[in-house]
Amino acid sequence: MSILAKTITFFFCVCVCVVFRLAGVSLVVPYINYKWPSIPNYLTKDDYRKGLSKWAVMVARCAPGLLHLWLTQKLFPSSTVLDRNPSFFSAKDLEVLKNTPGYQLLNQNKIRDRTVFNSLRRDFIVAFGKWDFDPLDLQDPYPKQESTVHIWQGYEDKVVPFQLQRYVSEKLPWIRYHEVPDGGHLLVYDTAVCEAILRSLLLGEDSPLYNVHP
Repeated sequence: MSILAKTITFFFCVCVCVVFRLAGVSLVVPYINYKWPSIPNYLTKDDYRKGLSKWAVMVARCAPGLLHLWLTQKLFPSSTVLDRNPSFFSAKDLEVLKNTPGYQLLNQNKIRDRTVFNSLRRDFIVAFGKWDFDPLDLQDPYPKQESTVHIWQGYEDKVVPFQLQRYVSEKLPWIRYHEVPDGGHLLVYDTAVCEAILRSLLLGEDSPLYNVHP
């Protein structure tokens, strides 16, 4: 089992709560694969992350040693892309990185560990490689509304664009979409947001602080 399956990932966190039955599933800032066929070009054509993910997957597959060297060297500032780079983290995310000792998985010291690096590399390839199905063709797993599926997204997330999450929720109207106005990518470290996630999932109580689209 990979490290990302055991810990809170930087792409998404899945929160599943069971109370005599499956209460529902909350996807917190889930990643979007730019290769999904249903994602329209007008939403991604100017998104630098699309090209970045393509090149990153190619390098991760073909030159893992070079990628490891680049992520762990200290000569060029760009190598700290995973370590408090404001290009990838919102102001609120940077506060989390500063004040949360537990968030250490993606810093350079951790990446130097080849076990950690290889686990992250494999997960990244699976996440952004070619899939055998289009998630936007999925049907409602709870047609009788016995449980619910939620997406929680930060408006200021610089890793996963909120525009794409809105599109996903529009294509899959059975997903309940929640958007945190000042939230970044690290929503799971916001105590108020975590409480709202659990209340929505377990009690059906939606906080007025967040936009909710049934």
